[in-house]
Amino acid sequence: MDGDTLYTIGDLARRTGLPVRTIRFYSDAGVVPPTDRSPAGYRLYDIAAATRLDLVRTLRDLGVDLTTVRRVLDREVSVGDVAAAHAEALDVQIRTLRLRRAVLRAVAKRGSAPEEVQLMHKLARLSDEERNRIITGFLDETFAGLEVNPEFAAKMRAALPELPDDPSPEQVDAWVELAELVGEPGFRAAVRRMAEFQSEESARGAAVEGLAGLTELTARKAGEAAGNGVDPASDAARPVVDELAAAYADALGEQDGPEFRARLLHRLEVGSDRRAERYWQLLAVINGWPVPPSLVPVFEWFIAALRH
Repeated sequence: MDGDTLYTIGDLARRTGLPVRTIRFYSDAGVVPPTDRSPAGYRLYDIAAATRLDLVRTLRDLGVDLTTVRRVLDREVSVGDVAAAHAEALDVQIRTLRLRRAVLRAVAKRGSAPEEVQLMHKLARLSDEERNRIITGFLDETFAGLEVNPEFAAKMRAALPELPDDPSPEQVDAWVELAELVGEPGFRAAVRRMAEFQSEESARGAAVEGLAGLTELTARKAGEAAGNGVDPASDAARPVVDELAAAYADALGEQDGPEFRARLLHRLEVGSDRRAERYWQLLAVINGWPVPPSLVPVFEWFIAALRH
């Protein structure tokens, strides 16, 4: 195109690939006004108008509305500002689409009923703040009015679900299951019992510092026995029970014996809930942490052995 040449709408349409009616619409809207008119009244455009049309087309292809395009052309707002705003809007749309994709894949995997699809979509769309509110509300109810071990409470409150912008179907699944779990009255009651036990232990000054290694010891000793097919009610389980009970008594600063073992049994029964373990496994899946192995079976073996 020559700088002094004037072009018809048909010329611009052939140059840009835009339909004539679209160029006429931009012209009528004042976005790309004609430079002149022919003796017969036809619109004519110079190279500056053609360049302006190219910019309009580019901005419209990027999703910029016509009002904002006009403001850019009139230099009321910079292209950079418009680009930044639209990039941010696209980020939101991309996150939404990724979330929908994850929900649909989770639905396909689970073969969900219509009601469950609605629930999954609703829960997955919650913001981080809304998700955290579900968990903190559950924890507030759990700890209400109790003086619990600060480390125990801090651990519970520090672990909040952070669903990524591009979650996997497994993460969506885990979040839905977690939200359902913390709303379950039976689970809330079980965790409340744990918190009450922690509060009672703190009130009577029970030692807690020496308990850290006992989980590993129990998993190893009881796990070995269970893996070898030792019946927890048999005499073969007695040496394992004696060793573990002695270790717990030493860590708690108490004397092993029938009274202590009764208290130890209560401690283990309160703390060994499969749903509580599942809570931490679900959080790990949602947050992309290593999923802790299940220890409840070995503790259930130890509990059964202690009873006998």
